[in-house]
Amino acid sequence: MNQRKNISSGASWEAVVGYSRAVRIGAHVAVAGTTAVDADGAVVGPGDPAAQTRFILAKMLRALAEAGGRPEDVIRTRMYVTDISQWEAIGRAHGEVFGHIRPATAMVEVSRLIDPALLVEIELDAVLGSAEAG
Repeated sequence: MNQRKNISSGASWEAVVGYSRAVRIGAHVAVAGTTAVDADGAVVGPGDPAAQTRFILAKMLRALAEAGGRPEDVIRTRMYVTDISQWEAIGRAHGEVFGHIRPATAMVEVSRLIDPALLVEIELDAVLGSAEAG
């Protein structure tokens, strides 16, 4: 199956910016940079990077599941954070989900995200069925 499947979050800005929450081609799934914004557009966990990380990962895993994937299929995450001194809280929240899976990852400090209340943005890549290979 090499057909492209776009997965939408339903956010109004997807059409404006021209992106999908996730894209699946074959066994590969890429989940777009995701922040802690709920369905109503409100920031979740202002001032709490760990809470934002947990919310983001849950949101991403729902998109991954819609694409046919599981957490065990995740091979890489990329974390963009506005305050690298918060690395441990963010890392621990990431580890709550991926501690036993241990995908490749990066955590990079950025000067800011699209809203000052957003502290973390995460991208995710998965290869479906990779858990059986390894």
